Amino acid sequence: MPGTDKSTILNKIQEIADRSAAREGLEVVELELLGGGNSRLLRIYIDKPGGVTHGDCELMSQQIGTVLDVEDVIPGGSYTLEVSSPGVERKLSRPSDFERFAGQKAKVVLKEPVENQKHWEGVLRGIQDGVIAIEPQDGRVVHVPLDQVRRANLKFDW
Repeated sequence: MPGTDKSTILNKIQEIADRSAAREGLEVVELELLGGGNSRLLRIYIDKPGGVTHGDCELMSQQIGTVLDVEDVIPGGSYTLEVSSPGVERKLSRPSDFERFAGQKAKVVLKEPVENQKHWEGVLRGIQDGVIAIEPQDGRVVHVPLDQVRRANLKFDW
């Protein structure tokens, strides 16, 4: 795929990863293609209800890596593939993430302030019609349009 742009490459990787993950009851949470030349890193985060195991990561690494190499998806040959869990403070980006993790603590950073605040931390109360609900410690519920979220992640109490 010489001369192919990064978004086209990422879309092809996403298709391959989604197909492999679906066969194993897993979901692809996020993809990152970092670096350039011989220092490229492809990082794929996978998850499933109850969490992923080292064996899940190893299996996906083998399956996805084989297809990527056979189909020569990443031009230039050399890259490092990392498959891992998104971790306990996983990133939230899709509407399904906010639905799935309703009832759990999260941190949300907004593009524009809502009620004079860009940073919100509290319990996710779900999503409806593209608007997420988060309940800060004071017990009220704040509604934020998903398209105003700069970044969001689960918050683990250490």
